[in-house]
Amino acid sequence: MAELVSAEMVANVHSVEVSAGQRVDAGATLVVLESMKMEIPVLSEADGVVAEIRVAPGDVVQEGDVLVVLG
Repeated sequence: MAELVSAEMVANVHSVEVSAGQRVDAGATLVVLESMKMEIPVLSEADGVVAEIRVAPGDVVQEGDVLVVLG
């Protein structure tokens, strides 16, 4: 079952720390967002494999936008 990892706020995508097909553990940093000059890591809530990355550095995301899909 896929797990959707979503943005919790409006922010810029500072960096993507994973690649498609990569295995990640719970607590791993997937994406780093930037908002008001603060860098906010987005962490995996479960073990899994990165099935899809839906953002790139420089993108602006809205609250609820899907950043990464874990399979």
